[in-house]
Amino acid sequence: MHRHLALSLALTLGIAAPVLSQDSESKDKNLDVRSSVGDLHVGKDADAKKAGLPLYPGARLKSNGADQSQANLSIATESFGMKLVVANYVSDDAPGKLLDYYRDKLKKYGKVLECHSAKLNGDGSAHDDDKDSSKNKELKCDENSGPVTELKVGTEDNQHIVAVEPGEGSKGSKFALIYLHTRGQQGDI
Repeated sequence: MHRHLALSLALTLGIAAPVLSQDSESKDKNLDVRSSVGDLHVGKDADAKKAGLPLYPGARLKSNGADQSQANLSIATESFGMKLVVANYVSDDAPGKLLDYYRDKLKKYGKVLECHSAKLNGDGSAHDDDKDSSKNKELKCDENSGPVTELKVGTEDNQHIVAVEPGEGSKGSKFALIYLHTRGQQGDI
């Protein structure tokens, strides 16, 4: 399932990228497709609330030249469903303050796992070491160590991640709020 998810994400994001990088006239528009085969939503309408978390006080949307810091993607078919929300922010506060704040806020979703990595792993950093067990969907940390601290909670199929790293020139912080939910034939997205 994990490989299928990664492949689906890669294909979907490859298709979605041109839509998310449209000219400035259509920068606030979303793509919504509804058909008998399934539904698709692609947009830059991601925010902390859609990621299921409050916004850290004083945080600002991270902006860059391409302005692709937010992504809201959902796919729903009879056999597969996925929702991915990624919202990127900056704060003048040190990473430790953000981690303390979000560690507390994530507790409502379960046990919080703290991981340190060189960079945010695009597949959600979830690994299933026991491939024979469909029940083993517990989130795990990568073995990397680096400047990014990830707080994770949930399961491989339904997870919230907060990734925090020092800001440019070690001033303030950059952070991403991520929500990923996948399902097989049954369930809602």
